[in-house]
Amino acid sequence: MKKLTAKEEEILGYFWEKGPLFIRELLDMQAEPKPHYNTLSTMVRILEEKGYIGYKAYGNTYQYYALVTQEEYRNRSLKTLVNKYFGNSYTSVVSTLIEEEKLSVEELQDIIRQIKDRQ
Repeated sequence: MKKLTAKEEEILGYFWEKGPLFIRELLDMQAEPKPHYNTLSTMVRILEEKGYIGYKAYGNTYQYYALVTQEEYRNRSLKTLVNKYFGNSYTSVVSTLIEEEKLSVEELQDIIRQIKDRQ
C-alpha cells in the first residue's frame, strides 16, 4: 500500500473512529476552517485509490468505509519505519529508545515480562 500524508492519515482516523461515513458527515467533523466539500471528496477518493477506503453506492451518493484497520496500518507503518531507518532490526529500535532515554528500565522490564507471559 502507498504511503499516506498526515492529512490522509487524519481523515482515515475518522473512519476508524466513527465507521462508515458520507462526505457530508465527514465534513461536519472537520475543524474550522473547514475544507471545501470537493477538496474533502478528492482526498477520500485518493484514499480509495491507495486502497485504504472502500465505498457503497446509494443512488448518486456514496458511503465510505475503511478497508484497513488501525492496527493493520500501525503494524505496516512500524515495519516500514524499522526496515527503512533501523536496518530491519527491532533490537536497534529498542537500543535507540534506551539511548535517547525514551524507554526506562521499568518499561523495558515490563516489555520483558510481556514477552515471557506469551511463552
